[in-house]
Amino acid sequence: MPGLIELTRKFPPGLPSKQQILDFIQTSDTTAGRREIARAFGLQGQEKIALKALLKDMADEGLIDGKRTAFHRMGGVPKVTVLRVVDIEDGEAIAIPDSWQPDDALPPPRLRVVEGRKGAARGSTKGGPALRKGDRVLARTEETGSGWLAYPMKKLPDSAEALLGVVEFDGAGKGWLAPVDKRVRSSSPIADLGGAEAGQLVLAEPAGKSPRSGVKVVQVLGDPLAPRAYSLIAIHKFGIPHVFGQDTLDEAGVAAKLALDEQRREDLRHLPIVAIDPADARDHDDAIWAEPDDAGGFRAVVAIADVSFYVRPGSLIDREARKRGNSAYFPDRVVPMLPEVLSADVCSLKQGEDRAAMVCHLTIAPDGKVTEWRFTRALVRIAGNIAYEDAQARIDNGEADENLRNLWACWKALETARHARDPLELEIPERRVVLDEQGRIAEIALRERLDAHRVVEDFMIAANVAAAKALESKTAPVVYRIHEPPSREKLVALKDYLATFERKLALGQVITPGLFNRMLKDIADEAEKALVMEAVLRSQTQAYYGPRNAGHFGLGLGSYAHFTSPIRRYADLLVHRALVDAFALEQPKPKADLPPTSGLSERDHADLTRVSEAISMTERRAMEAERDTIDRYVAAWLSGHIGEVFDTRVTGVQKFGLFATIIGLGGDGLVPVSTLGRDYFNHDEAARTLTGERTGVSYALGDRLKLRLAEANPLTGALKFEPVDCDGAPIERRGDRPPPSARNKKAKFATGKRGRPGNIRHQGKGKR
Repeated sequence: MPGLIELTRKFPPGLPSKQQILDFIQTSDTTAGRREIARAFGLQGQEKIALKALLKDMADEGLIDGKRTAFHRMGGVPKVTVLRVVDIEDGEAIAIPDSWQPDDALPPPRLRVVEGRKGAARGSTKGGPALRKGDRVLARTEETGSGWLAYPMKKLPDSAEALLGVVEFDGAGKGWLAPVDKRVRSSSPIADLGGAEAGQLVLAEPAGKSPRSGVKVVQVLGDPLAPRAYSLIAIHKFGIPHVFGQDTLDEAGVAAKLALDEQRREDLRHLPIVAIDPADARDHDDAIWAEPDDAGGFRAVVAIADVSFYVRPGSLIDREARKRGNSAYFPDRVVPMLPEVLSADVCSLKQGEDRAAMVCHLTIAPDGKVTEWRFTRALVRIAGNIAYEDAQARIDNGEADENLRNLWACWKALETARHARDPLELEIPERRVVLDEQGRIAEIALRERLDAHRVVEDFMIAANVAAAKALESKTAPVVYRIHEPPSREKLVALKDYLATFERKLALGQVITPGLFNRMLKDIADEAEKALVMEAVLRSQTQAYYGPRNAGHFGLGLGSYAHFTSPIRRYADLLVHRALVDAFALEQPKPKADLPPTSGLSERDHADLTRVSEAISMTERRAMEAERDTIDRYVAAWLSGHIGEVFDTRVTGVQKFGLFATIIGLGGDGLVPVSTLGRDYFNHDEAARTLTGERTGVSYALGDRLKLRLAEANPLTGALKFEPVDCDGAPIERRGDRPPPSARNKKAKFATGKRGRPGNIRHQGKGKR
């Protein structure tokens, strides 16, 4: 390396130069310690001693850093090291060395984490969790011309969830961080309160490398039981970006003022297009219209917000949207994918306002099959924003106008095609948390499923299929929505479970959605049907996004993409951009300081794999956060009903007890095995049962039980139940029992062989 300072110390002639050592350290595929350097240059005896001195000089000069077992170039990164994820950019994790010491002259290098290569364990788009901010990984590193890369070898235990908690003080006045995650069992000592007070919800980080160093509070979030706190906990717990930078907001303001070129857009403002949405919808990105045609079918329009016109690839808004992947919806707030000036205003299809739209024109035959389609960029003026309930009421009461009646008539045709396709029909109830004006829980109920929901859903499915097939017709890139058939392992588990109901599932046949539908149709008992329906749902694979088509099993479709919600899903925005390119729908270059194209970026056009995987992960992240928040709201509501008895259903069976959920409300809780009575219960993992060895009383998956609510913790969402007798009183608990070793000796003596204590009763050798 030119300019290296040579010290006056003399070294043996066989010793490598400093430049040679630097080159070796930088190009070595493995860790480069003193032993590896000596072996690489064939050093022996006194040369090894001299090497030690040379390496010390190089460290003193600031050329290298590290210990004798692993050196790296000063300012560089060890070949194998622990990294901490500090940001997510363009769907990829950005990390820095976990042990980096702050230095104004030498900021930590930022490494792009490349998952799934060089032996790294890629997080599968079908299941594995993506890396998120705060995660720590052991990784191999590589310096390239474009910067540092990291290839994860192993994800290290994640302590980030335990760093969100509530400040508590013990009797000695010492502060502790009580976790808000029910999976975290222990509290952490607080080394630095950072001004936090008892009972406050805080964010904390490790105070040192050792767990015994405790944690330090870095942000006070406030009262954990205050309105809006439960969603805030989930947002921080799952690392969901929820604050837009000022530069992004400024750019969104510029984009919102882009003028629409009426000459380059199809003018559909004369059509009475309507948007049918939930009553509490925060944005409106789809609207529909239909009328009969001369062939006994229908002409239909599905108008979707033209988000791609305002959000250009490579812009600050686009980079933030890719990072979020989708909007996240909570009972008390929405974390939007796009700034509100776009998501809730300019892009939202509001009644009476001229809006830019990407429009799918459909020709629908009398049997509901789509025979023609075309895509245009258009101007629309929404005739009405109607709530599902209101639309349904107008139809039911005979008060619907011609437009709504046409929509329902067209839907009947689409429904005919749907029945012929025989998609998976699982009516799983959805919990809805209703808050009052102060943000307190007014009601928790199940969301009613109306024909109005099905009308909109079938129009959207038709447009989504058309988008996928349109892009295929042009051999253009497609982000497919993929739902693969159930795996054999899950089908075997389902077969075993159905056997407990004396029902059969033959695995030798072709598994189709219709097979499950017929199975459910044959079950007369509603309670049993609900259990089987849940089991069928658990057997399904998780849907994901990808550029290689594998069909949509649940919908019974060969090609399916998401086109209809670009305000809240980045996948739909990518499909819009692909349509812009494939059908030459580009608009004139905007005068504003924004990227000129509204089509796909060159990188996405070449390969959609990376972004598809990233948005599949962010979708699962949002779903987990939304479910986590609902659980906390349910626990908060139930905390005022401690001691009451509820009708529940067993949803899980483990050696330590049962998991049960309240029927019609949700809220999963634990029933410890110690509360089931004085008997000793044996766990059969295959049959998923707990059976009393003396009484023969058995608890199985799906059982309906009356359980008393013993505990409800709003901070963690955890519930605890206990069984009751016929009078509603808790049953007598199991008393002290002999240690396991003593019980095993009794079993061996009584049965003549080792076995479960239940063998005693089975052999008729008497009772314990």
